[in-house]
Amino acid sequence: MIKNIIFDIGNVLADFRWKEFLMEKGFDEYMAQRIGDATVNTPTWAELDRGVWSFEQLMQGFIANDPEIAEQIRDGVADMSGMVTIRDYACPWVQELQNRGFRVYYLSNFSHKVEVECEDSLAFIPLMDGGILSYREQLVKPDEAIYLRLLERYDLNPNECIFLDDTGVNIQAANVLGIHGIVFKSKEQAMHDMEQIIGGNEP
Repeated sequence: MIKNIIFDIGNVLADFRWKEFLMEKGFDEYMAQRIGDATVNTPTWAELDRGVWSFEQLMQGFIANDPEIAEQIRDGVADMSGMVTIRDYACPWVQELQNRGFRVYYLSNFSHKVEVECEDSLAFIPLMDGGILSYREQLVKPDEAIYLRLLERYDLNPNECIFLDDTGVNIQAANVLGIHGIVFKSKEQAMHDMEQIIGGNEP
């Protein structure tokens, strides 16, 4: 029986809208993409979410990916307010699942900087039964240790959990541990897939 629903945050409960965010800062589409390819779309970004490096170390890592646009990179990610925005359905969905008897958790690669600067995007967190943001544990998905940390902290049976994440490799890591994984594409698709797993067996 499924008792627990675990959510990723970015592109599931909130929009990770880095390109639009950079264009709103005044960069054209070409430069926004180039900044993204030096920051968000690199392994260095995972280190931001891991929470071990200083911000200046991270910035140097980003700049090393495209030194010609060092100034634009600094301007682009110095303040990330508005990069992540909550989706309208996030809080109602959490509450709907809890009203059905499920416990609801979060498990997300997320940095302290974005948590502080995009605080409004996380309005659902106080409603939830618990969870993990990667920077607090200095672990990132798909490292199995972060999944095990969540399971152990809240005494969860993996076979009683559904995990929704928009990234396939993160779902594969959950599946290895016995967690039922759903690659999130839309709320409607995810709800349909969840009901297939739940099969009418409410907690």
